[in-house]
Amino acid sequence: MKKLYETAMINHGGRDGEVQAPNGSMKMKIEAPSIHAEGTNPEQLFAAGYASCFNGAVHHMLEEHKLESDSEVKARVSLFQLDDGGYKIGVILEVSLPGVEKAEAQKIVEEAHEFCPYSKATKGNIDVDVELV
Repeated sequence: MKKLYETAMINHGGRDGEVQAPNGSMKMKIEAPSIHAEGTNPEQLFAAGYASCFNGAVHHMLEEHKLESDSEVKARVSLFQLDDGGYKIGVILEVSLPGVEKAEAQKIVEEAHEFCPYSKATKGNIDVDVELV
């Protein structure tokens, strides 16, 4: 396996702190999920990464099938409290492929889910539902 890229982020203070890139290119206030939060939270960051990565995989599959679409992916990340007091996350990916027939769009979405590095990383670990909208 050939490494193509590596990045890092540093957190201080957990869910009530900050996260920053070692080179200073990104710095954000981190807060627990709340409608009144001024900062972001880990679930939002995960959703941003997954939506972007999955849409990249969709674009790749569109190219493979010689199709064009102004695709859009919304990653809905939920935080669940377990009966034992622990937590887990779940994801719903809502994918829009305007201009692509439904059967073909479904195939693109399924192939993207097999191709996407985030989907591979979460497979068997968390619930991920992919919906064509």
